[in-house]
Amino acid sequence: MSSTFPSYVSLDYDAGRGESAADYPTLEDKIANAAEVTRQALEQYRRPAVMWTGGKDSTVVLYVVREVAAEMGVPVPPVVFIDHFEHFPETVAFVERWADEWDLDLVFARNEDFVRLDASPGDEIPLADLSETNRRELERLDYEGDTLTLDADTFEGNHLLKTVALNDVIADRGFDGIFSGVRWDEQESRAEETFFSPRHDSEKYPPHDRVHPILQFEEADIWAAFWEFIVPDAAPGYPVGHVPESTDDLPEGVAATDIPVSPKYFEGFRSLGTESGSAKSDDRPAWVQDLGASTEREGRAQDKEDLMGRLRDLGYM
Repeated sequence: MSSTFPSYVSLDYDAGRGESAADYPTLEDKIANAAEVTRQALEQYRRPAVMWTGGKDSTVVLYVVREVAAEMGVPVPPVVFIDHFEHFPETVAFVERWADEWDLDLVFARNEDFVRLDASPGDEIPLADLSETNRRELERLDYEGDTLTLDADTFEGNHLLKTVALNDVIADRGFDGIFSGVRWDEQESRAEETFFSPRHDSEKYPPHDRVHPILQFEEADIWAAFWEFIVPDAAPGYPVGHVPESTDDLPEGVAATDIPVSPKYFEGFRSLGTESGSAKSDDRPAWVQDLGASTEREGRAQDKEDLMGRLRDLGYM
């Protein structure tokens, strides 16, 4: 693993600083800026990758990357799915199905220590059984226990199962730029992010950049992008702009499995985390709910601002 960030990258790391979604008033403005950020990234990075959770935000990022890559005549970068062992089965099936449909180079990032131990969520694991790397990471968190409960919704579990897994795949693959689906409006800890965000401290993570093409989107914009662009492009004959109020409201001949929208969103989830730590907001599909009445991550077990800020400093998304 290189301990320094490559000198061939030259970008404006202040781009987007001090801005908000209001600076991009229309969906067209937001899409155009996402495409420009993506174009710059694909020109600059030699080994980029796309973080994809199967959720709505990262699917919009993936769509923009695929479109811009096609226009530029360059390959779509590898797509990284972090497997923290606690996904909804529907999420994993969704990712695998559309990775195959779109001919993506899908990379599963896992903390291999827990694979080696054949550990399951909820298991109590002696720290002595963990690798030196994972014990060192727990020391960074000032963790004092002799055992660790495997739980992706705890601070320690999130770091080991998500951040460490991501850092490992960045180091193994030599990725220099990681596309991520964070938004300014999503959390206070992300409100100061820029379109190109450096992660160059080799004491914390493999030096790389985060690329944030959709910072300027709000939750409603994300869903508008689905019904205006992503779904019609994926399902031939789907009427542009048709917003279904249920699976029964899909156009004739189109099934829910024909469109790249996670089935959990149809069930009423607005944000997808762990199976045990996510709750649906309503019985209606996510996009027809009152999006201003509550935060979209309200049903997520791990959603405290101070926690997210600490995780970001460690390399979390």
